[in-house]
Amino acid sequence: MGLQFAEAGMEMLRAFWNSPIGPKTTHFWGPLFNWSIPIAALVDTKKPPEMISGNMTAVMCGYSALFMRFAWMVQPRNLHLLVCHASNETVQLYQLSRWIKAQEYFQKKEEAKAQNSKDY
Repeated sequence: MGLQFAEAGMEMLRAFWNSPIGPKTTHFWGPLFNWSIPIAALVDTKKPPEMISGNMTAVMCGYSALFMRFAWMVQPRNLHLLVCHASNETVQLYQLSRWIKAQEYFQKKEEAKAQNSKDY
């Protein structure tokens, strides 16, 4: 019984190793290392919004949108890369919303300061 499981496990490992999306290809390693981008963005959610670069965050949103399409269209279809970029798109959109809210806050603060200086 145990030998059958071991043989089945080895067969599955061999099939994964030799598959068109296995560890011998960029279809495996590309998404694996690409996960550092959404992980870094998640870590950045702890930082204050004034530290966010609006331009860079917008570019990252565009980048992830383009590469989601690429991951869907490439053959063999790379779902691992698609999920990675969908995750990055989600986090980047959240960061962009934080940046926009912070810009509105700072603009209102600046307007209030200008109004107060007019009053004196």
